[in-house]
Amino acid sequence: DEDTFEFEIGKGQKLRSGKDVAIVSTGICTAEALKAADALAAEGISATVINIHTIKPIDQDILVEAAKETGCIVTAEEHNVIGGLGSAVCEAVAEKAPVPVLRVGIQDCFGKSGKAAELIDEFGISAPFIVEKAKAAIALKK
Repeated sequence: DEDTFEFEIGKGQKLRSGKDVAIVSTGICTAEALKAADALAAEGISATVINIHTIKPIDQDILVEAAKETGCIVTAEEHNVIGGLGSAVCEAVAEKAPVPVLRVGIQDCFGKSGKAAELIDEFGISAPFIVEKAKAAIALKK
């Protein structure tokens, strides 16, 4: 809500609360994460959705809380999976709340230019890919 939203560097926003998996996203993948949460809900899977708009500094508190509440995390970003949001989330939860973390993002390959709507499917970062990773992360929970 643009009337009440307050941007704060280093603070993520919990957009939805769930108990089965946490989807942590940034940028255009946040809209895809919300679509994925809707698709998961239709299958009886409850997903927390967290928007992390600043990766450095990262909101470790919200991530540790989500890890403890759900037992697994999926990250979604329009960036290389190496050295981006997924890596930062792994580091943030590793010591205080170690859980499976699966990453949706650009795999270690050369990028392409084009329309975002086409590229998110081509690079596997749209809602259906997030849903797939969420189910895989849930399967990894102890």
